[in-house]
Amino acid sequence: MQNARKISDDIWWLGASDRRIELFENVYPVPNGVSYNNYLILDEKTCLLDGVDDTVTNRFLENLEFALNGRKLDYMVVQHMEPDHCSAIPQLTAKYPKLQIVTSAQALKMISQFYRLDLTDRAIIVKEGAALKLGKHELSFVGAPMVHWPEVLMSFDASTGTLFSADAFGSFGALDGNIFADEVDWEKDWADEARRYYVNIVGKYGVQVQAALKKAAGLEIKMICPLHAHIWRKDFDKLLSRYSKWASYEPEVKSAAIFYGSIYGNTANAADILAAKLAEKGVRNIKVFDSSKTDISEMVSRAFEYSTLVFASATYNAEIFDRMHYLLTDLKNHNLAGRTVGLIENGTWAPMAAGLMKKQLESMKDMNVVEPIVKIRSGVSDENMEQLEALAVKLAESLS
Repeated sequence: MQNARKISDDIWWLGASDRRIELFENVYPVPNGVSYNNYLILDEKTCLLDGVDDTVTNRFLENLEFALNGRKLDYMVVQHMEPDHCSAIPQLTAKYPKLQIVTSAQALKMISQFYRLDLTDRAIIVKEGAALKLGKHELSFVGAPMVHWPEVLMSFDASTGTLFSADAFGSFGALDGNIFADEVDWEKDWADEARRYYVNIVGKYGVQVQAALKKAAGLEIKMICPLHAHIWRKDFDKLLSRYSKWASYEPEVKSAAIFYGSIYGNTANAADILAAKLAEKGVRNIKVFDSSKTDISEMVSRAFEYSTLVFASATYNAEIFDRMHYLLTDLKNHNLAGRTVGLIENGTWAPMAAGLMKKQLESMKDMNVVEPIVKIRSGVSDENMEQLEALAVKLAESLS
């Protein structure tokens, strides 16, 4: 049975949630699942904006047939050609022989690559500034390249003030009936997952996101309809202000996040001692993460959130401890910049991790490593306690 919902007089949400999925893009854990949104405009012409993942295609097709109520589908706007939004294209083009695909030239090429479909004769190629007249609704197209694929378009309907924002402004998590952000406690229950989604999916492309935000600022937006998670119809600043920070790599929280990679617990002990010393100096909201147990996507999200980072690593095979190495590599790959950093290393006979971590950090922009670098040999010594105290002083001063 259908689960389509009207979000305005003649615009329908046709989304579906997948709670069985364990890894989004086969990389990122999604314990609360994920939603796939798409939208249907009913006007003189009917227009579908994007599709869904193949896991929920049957539900989507039921919703579409219900909302069309016997009408044919005239247009499908493909804003983003990632398969989790386009897996139904083969079924749709077969079911609606006169359906026209409205998309960018790059996306049309991707359709042929993914599905071996030649839709050239059914395609309307659009660029930024182009428009599609449906009747009283007219979609104008806004280019959003690398947010987070190069072919991405967003669509704006001036008659309702609706921005169909593709993968921008989404979040991990399945929807539980409440499809609007103002129907849930978004700050409490969704903000962290929105950051984790943004940072890991889009975070590398801060410059491109800032360009898209500037374009969106020039529109009279009354509703934002992303391809994942909630629709926004008020309180836009909750989301847009965060996107502005994330895209400029500006931290949300002025405090310290400590990440450690420990084999027998001694490096973990040093991390906890440092956290306690920071707390004694008045630093609030400190977070400590075991890199062996915390998913990389969560740690990357927290590194974007916090202004001050500490990396504490055992030396392992003459290298940085494996999971700490993965974390630093991922932070570099996501272009994190502008953080104050403390370092702690441990090694029983040849401590090397700090120098290697510092080298990784030097390849990132504006990462300020403060002294002293704490050097542990096996267990925390009296000398290390003095070093940890000195490091805590320096970090606390940077946070004052």
